Amino acid sequence: MYELGIRRNFIARHFLIGGDWGAENFPNSHHYVLELRLGGKEIDQHGYLVDIVEVEKHLDEIVGYYKDQMLNEKPEFAGLNPSIENFARILATSFNERIKAENISEITVRLWENESAWAAY
Repeated sequence: MYELGIRRNFIARHFLIGGDWGAENFPNSHHYVLELRLGGKEIDQHGYLVDIVEVEKHLDEIVGYYKDQMLNEKPEFAGLNPSIENFARILATSFNERIKAENISEITVRLWENESAWAAY
């Protein structure tokens, strides 16, 4: 299995809903680290799993959409708690809809919200 990984850092704001999580119930920001991992069994005729320039373009567009934004105000979070679990799923799904490499069989987003806490989808 071949794997390609790319990482991006960005800051976004949110507040948690539906429970009593102390300070997290109020608007706050996180310095997120997004780790994207793509996997597949075959590489193309150029020796690539996927063109990294294309991956970075899509990833930068997705990160740019969330950078410095309040996640609770984004339509994809309507009715959802903006947890790192939900955010990781939304990011992975968004990237999956954009990438067109036929040999990619796995996409994983690991999203860190601080130095010790992450969720993946």
